[in-house]
Amino acid sequence: MRPTAIRGHLDALILAVLADGPRHGYAIIEALQARSGGALDLPTGTVYPALRRLERAALLTGRWDSVGGRERRTYSLTRAGRHALAVQRAEWNEFAAVVGAVLRPVEGTP
Repeated sequence: MRPTAIRGHLDALILAVLADGPRHGYAIIEALQARSGGALDLPTGTVYPALRRLERAALLTGRWDSVGGRERRTYSLTRAGRHALAVQRAEWNEFAAVVGAVLRPVEGTP
């Protein structure tokens, strides 16, 4: 999948994988890859700035945890994040339906 294909949708994708529960940054990347069947293999340089942006927007909260002597930041959705995800899902469903209707072949045309 072209990296430009997710432009404008990364925030919703991150919020969606966090709807399942808290995750640290690398686990978010792994979840995106797993849920997309490997199509989304996003670099840390794409995901971590998005996480910081979502946290500044109060859609996520982050806390530092120590695991095996290593510090990692774990992210969770806020109430505002859950609301934003619901709005983005509705917008995506509407967009997908409209694009699908336009791209679907009309009977009798090639």
